[in-house]
Amino acid sequence: MSSSGKEGPSFLDTLQRRSDGRNVNPSLGTLLGEGAQQRVTDLDGANPARALLSSIPSRSGVDSPDAPSYHGLPVLKQPVWIATVPAYLFVGGVAGAASLMGLAIDVLGEKALDPLARRCRQLGTVGDILSAGLLIADLGRPERFLHMLRVFRPTSPMSVGSWVLALSGGLNTVGLVLGRSRGVLGAVGKVSGYSAALLGMPLAGYTAVLLNNTAIPLWQATRRTLPLFFMASATASAGSLLSLLPHSPREAGVLRPYRLAGKAAELAMGYAVERDARRAPEVARPLDEGLSGALWKASRACSVAGLVVDALPGRRRWKQVAADLLTTAGAVTARFAIFHGGKASARDPQATFRPQRRGHGAAEVSGHAMASDGKPFSFPLPVVR
Repeated sequence: MSSSGKEGPSFLDTLQRRSDGRNVNPSLGTLLGEGAQQRVTDLDGANPARALLSSIPSRSGVDSPDAPSYHGLPVLKQPVWIATVPAYLFVGGVAGAASLMGLAIDVLGEKALDPLARRCRQLGTVGDILSAGLLIADLGRPERFLHMLRVFRPTSPMSVGSWVLALSGGLNTVGLVLGRSRGVLGAVGKVSGYSAALLGMPLAGYTAVLLNNTAIPLWQATRRTLPLFFMASATASAGSLLSLLPHSPREAGVLRPYRLAGKAAELAMGYAVERDARRAPEVARPLDEGLSGALWKASRACSVAGLVVDALPGRRRWKQVAADLLTTAGAVTARFAIFHGGKASARDPQATFRPQRRGHGAAEVSGHAMASDGKPFSFPLPVVR
């Protein structure tokens, strides 16, 4: 109150009178940088999301009826990938695992297994071609995939993965076409096939690395286990698909331990993925709720059933077909569960902030402060990578 008894101008009135139209008081600070010349006269019109927030921002979650997101807006932009991407994650993994199995059979050097080795290369070649088509469908134009091959960046999972896919497809094709030739052409075919096989596991696992190398909470939280899960799942799926094709009793003796090992590893790594995600309940929520939760539970059930049925004694064809179909269905639904679960975690702001506040997924540096009694103490500071 002024000495005359009249109320003086408020701080906001003074600020608006001294400001330059951008709600900045020149005597307190200067607005510089990109967009500094913009003038905002209608703050509500410029930021309509302000009206959405009626609860405490730090306690607002994706399911809150008062505030659907942090400060009315999602923290992260969810991926814009379409359904061809999770299909590519599955097909590419199967192609890589099948190519590697073809190399293992060739190393055994048993003539009776030559037809199985050729089917492995055929499955790998078809998978590589389909993978490229699925990836191009997501990119929209074929030239976008070719543009990714203009440079090679070892630090970029997208660049490395593009080259792995292109080389695997090309080498597998050359190996399949020239593999039965004699002389120099035959040697070129064999070397090409072996080289493509060596790219098999990187092809199966890099897709998970590509997901992990993002800020999406679910994908980032499972960065240690998701690549291993994808590789194990690809092994199980490749063995199952090859078992569905006609094969001899000798080939069945090779396929059975291969696919059983893959199925057991897939089941174990699936639980490891859940364990990593559940370090923060907000991150793991998409694995329990909604579409992604239903898909994840279905994939786990199919994987368990596929392993149990396959391990049961007896060699009836219907049992083997049922086990292989269950395993394949579990692998496909797992890719879609991870895909949709990542999108769901991006929409939940607390899936981003809560793990950071707990120091999960961040480097920790030592900070120092003074307690109320004047004694210094140290505390961890989470540094977001």
